[in-house]
Amino acid sequence: MFKRTHIASAIVLAFTCQFAYAQQEAINTPEESVDEIEVIQVTGIRGSLNKALDEKRASVQIVDAIIAEDIGKFPDNNVVEALQRVTGVQTTGRGAGEVSQVSIRGLSDVHTTVNGRDIFTGAGRDVALQDIPASLLSGVTVYKTRSADQVERGIAGSIDIKTNRPFNFDGKKVVLAARGIYSDQPDKVDPNVSALLSNRWELDGGGEFGALFNVSYSETHYRDDTITAGAAFPFFTNKPQAMYSPYSRIPEYDSQGNKVWQIGLENGLPYAPGSTLNVEGEPTEYLIARDAIFGTSFTGLRKRPAASISLQWAPVDTLEITAEGFYTGYENESQNAMWFSNTFENGNGFIETPVVFDGTNVVKEKQAIAVGGFQSGDFSYGKTDSYLYALGAQWQASDYLTINTEVVYQESEYETDFFAMRFDRVATGLDVDFNDNDGVPGIAFWDDPNTAVNEADMAAIQNWNAGTAYDNGGGNRGDSTTFTFDAEYLVGGNFFDKIKFGGRYEKRTAEEFTRTNEGGIGNSTSVESLIQQLGAAGAAGDGSGIVFQVDDYFDGRADTFNSFITADGGYMLDNAGAVRSVYDLEAEDVYKTFDIEENSYALYATTNFFLTENISGEFGVRYVSYEQEMDFTAETGLNTNVFESSSASADVSKLLPSLVLNWNITDDVIGRFAYTNTLRMPNFTDLNALQYWTEPLTDGTKNGTGVGGNPQLQPEESTNYDVSLEWYFADSSSLYATYFLRDIDSRIVPGRKIVMRPRASDGEVIPFALSAPVNASEGELSGLEFGLVYFPDNLPEMLDGVGVQASFTALDSSQQLPEYNDDGTISGYVESSMAGVSDQSYSIVGIYERDSFDMRLSYVWRSEFYTGNEAAIFANPLQFWSRPEQSLDFQFSYDVTDDFVVTFDATNILDDVYQSYYGEGNDNLFNFSNGIYSRTFAIGARYTF
Repeated sequence: MFKRTHIASAIVLAFTCQFAYAQQEAINTPEESVDEIEVIQVTGIRGSLNKALDEKRASVQIVDAIIAEDIGKFPDNNVVEALQRVTGVQTTGRGAGEVSQVSIRGLSDVHTTVNGRDIFTGAGRDVALQDIPASLLSGVTVYKTRSADQVERGIAGSIDIKTNRPFNFDGKKVVLAARGIYSDQPDKVDPNVSALLSNRWELDGGGEFGALFNVSYSETHYRDDTITAGAAFPFFTNKPQAMYSPYSRIPEYDSQGNKVWQIGLENGLPYAPGSTLNVEGEPTEYLIARDAIFGTSFTGLRKRPAASISLQWAPVDTLEITAEGFYTGYENESQNAMWFSNTFENGNGFIETPVVFDGTNVVKEKQAIAVGGFQSGDFSYGKTDSYLYALGAQWQASDYLTINTEVVYQESEYETDFFAMRFDRVATGLDVDFNDNDGVPGIAFWDDPNTAVNEADMAAIQNWNAGTAYDNGGGNRGDSTTFTFDAEYLVGGNFFDKIKFGGRYEKRTAEEFTRTNEGGIGNSTSVESLIQQLGAAGAAGDGSGIVFQVDDYFDGRADTFNSFITADGGYMLDNAGAVRSVYDLEAEDVYKTFDIEENSYALYATTNFFLTENISGEFGVRYVSYEQEMDFTAETGLNTNVFESSSASADVSKLLPSLVLNWNITDDVIGRFAYTNTLRMPNFTDLNALQYWTEPLTDGTKNGTGVGGNPQLQPEESTNYDVSLEWYFADSSSLYATYFLRDIDSRIVPGRKIVMRPRASDGEVIPFALSAPVNASEGELSGLEFGLVYFPDNLPEMLDGVGVQASFTALDSSQQLPEYNDDGTISGYVESSMAGVSDQSYSIVGIYERDSFDMRLSYVWRSEFYTGNEAAIFANPLQFWSRPEQSLDFQFSYDVTDDFVVTFDATNILDDVYQSYYGEGNDNLFNFSNGIYSRTFAIGARYTF
C-alpha cells in the first residue's frame, strides 16, 4: 500500500537512529518501560534542515536539498535566491532587484524540472528560475549526479522544484502571507503576497480526494546604476610615422594595405612599455587607450503572478490519480537611461600629455576636445505567460510491481516591445580618468564660456539634438507534449533489489519573431524642436514628456556629474503614432526568424543491487534520440534588408550508461561513487542562421560586429565522476565532502570571421567581425566541496538553539579556446578558465532558534570569475572577468501565536559595487564595468490555520 499519510512535522535523522535503538532495547525491556519513552519531534529551522539531511542520506544519487520551512525562513523571493546557500551552488546577476543566475559547481547549464517534469520558458530549454516564487514550493532538490531514469540534459546538474500537494497535509490547511519590501535605490515599497488553500476528503464510496490551490503575486521596483570604461585601441605616441598625427589612432591596416595590428586577441595587444607595431614598414611605439566611457541608470517595475493547482484522487489504496496545473507569469517595464561619450575626437585621438599606468603603455588619464557623444533612452516592455498541465497515475499492480504514467502539455510565450531614441551632441572637451578609484572611472566635461548654456550640464535640454529613433519588437514561444511510462519491479533477491525501466517521448516546438525599424531626423534638430514637433503630431501633453531625467546618478560614488537626461522610452511607446509620424516611420509587423520542431525519445533501464550487506548501488543505461527540423529566415549577402529562407535538419542519438555505489562504512558514515553521462543540447536560439549586424558605435571605428547562429551545432557531452563521504556525527548535524570531475567534449564556443559588407549610412564596404557558435573546444572541471550542518549539544541555556550551516567549494577549470584568422580558420588555441567558474566560493549561515523566535545571518562569497567575451574588434584582452562578489542577508521571525508569525529581513546589506574587467588579473589596468544595486528591507506576516 502506498496511500499517502501526512508527516505532521520534520522527522529528524536523530529520531530515526534513536527509534532503531529503542527497538533493540525493547527486546530486553519490560513493556511498561517502553511506553514511557517520549518521542520528540523537532520543527522550525532545525527540523527543516534535518529533513534536508534525511533526503540527502536516503538518496542513491549525490544530492542537496532545501525543504519548505527552510525556504520560508530565508529572506528569499524566488528559487535562485534560496539556492545561494546550497553546497556547490553559485549565484550571480544581482541586478533588477534580484539574484537571477544560478550555476552548479560553476557550470550554468542547469536542467530544470517541476515535480520531475521538464519545464521551460519561451523558446528556451529551461525555466527562468527567478520567475518561480519561494512561496509556491515545498522543497528543492539539486541533483549533482544523474540516474538513467532522469532526463539526460544539463551538464551542470538538475534542479527539481517540488510544489505542495493536498495529500501532503492531514486535512484542511490555509496559509496567508504578505510582505512589504523596501528597496533603497528606487526608494519604493513593493508587495509580495501569497495564499495556500488545501483540503482532503474521505469519499462515501471509499477512497479519498484532495484539492490544493496556491497563488502568489509580487511587484518589484528596481534601479541599477553603472559606470564603465570602454574598450581599447592602439594610439600613436607623440612620435608617429610622418603621415600620421601625434596621439592619433593607429589603423588596423596601413596605407599599403599591410596588417598593422590583430583585433580580438585573447590576451589583447602587448602592454609593456616600449611595445611596438609595424606601421608603414617601421617598428613604432604605441599607447593603448580607451575609445569611450559610458554609464546607465536602469529602472523598472516587474510583476510576477504565479499559481499551482493540484488534485489527487485515491479511489483505492493501490491507485492514485493526480491532475495538476502550474502557471508563472512575468511582466516587466524598464527604462535604460544611458550616456555615452567618445574619449577621442573624430578618430584623431588628440591626447596631450597622457598619464599611463606605471610600468605599462596603457593610458590612465587623458583630455579630449570636440568629442562626440549621445544619451540613449531605451524602453523595453516584456511579458511572459507559461502554463503546464499534467495528468498522471500511479498504480501498484501487485506487491512487487508499481507503474507510473503521465502525459504533460506545456506552452510558454514571450513578447516584447522596444522603443529608444538618442540625443546627440559634440562636447567642447573633457577630462577623463579611466580608473579614478579602484576600478571606478571619473569624467568631467568642459564648459565653453562663449555659450549661454553650461555645456558641462548633462541635464540641460539646450545641449542636445534629437538623434536616431529605434522601434523594435518581437518575441518567442514554445510548446511541448510529453508522455512518460515508468515501471518498478521488486525482485527481492540476494543481489538485485529492484529493476526499473521506462521511456519518454516529447514533441517540442520553438519559434522566434522579430521586427526592426529605425530612422533619423533632420540634422541639428534640437530636443526643444523635437518637443514642439511631437506636440503638433498629437503626443500627450505638449511633447515635453519625451525627456527623462536621472538624478543622484551612481549614488555619488563616482567623480562625475549628478544628473543627465535621455529620451523617455515609455512615453515614446505610449505615443508611438506621434513618434513614428515625426520620424517618418511605419508601424511594422513581426516576422518569424526561426521555426524548429524537435522530436525526442528515450528508453532506460536501471537495477538496484547489493554487493555486500553494506555496499549497494544502481546501474543503469539510457538511450536518447533527438531529431530536429528547422526553418529560418536569414539576412544574406552584402545588401541590407534582403532576406531568404533556408531549412536544415539534424539528428543525434546517444547511449548513456551510469553507475552509482553507496557504502555504509559505519552506522554514521556513508561513502558514494558515481559515474554518469550527461548532454547539453544546443539552445534553439544558437541554431538560428539569421545574422544580426551592428555598425560601429564610436567615431573613427572601422569595424562593425555581427552575431548569428549555427544549425549544424552538436550537443556538448560530459563524462562525470563523483566521490563523496558523508558523516552524520550527531543529532541534527552532518559533515560531508565531495570530489568531482567533469570531462566535457564538443564545447560550444564563439567562432569568428571577418565579413566585408556595406555600411548603411554611406554604403562604404567595411569589415564586420561575425561571431557564431561552433563546437570547437574541450574542457575539464574538477573540484572539492564541503558542507556542514551543526547544532551543538550541551550549551548553556542562553545559547541553546545556536547552529551553523556552512559550505565551501573549490574549483579548477580549463578549456581550450580557439583563436581565428580573418577567414574563420583556427590559428591556434589559448587555455582559459570556463565561464562562470569561481575558483573558490563559500557560504556560512549563523542560526539562533528559540521557542518563540529565530534569526539567521547569511554570508555568501565567491572569488573572481570569467563571464564571457568582448566583441572581437578591440585591442584589450578579449575576456570579461568579474571581481569577487559577496552578499550579507539577515532574517528574523517571531511567533506571536502558534498560528501567526511576523518577520523582518534585509538583503544585500554590504551594498557593494559589483565590478568587472578585461582579462584575468587585470582588474585595475583594464577595469570595465561598475554597478550598484538595491538593498532591501522587508516586514511580513504569515497566518496559518
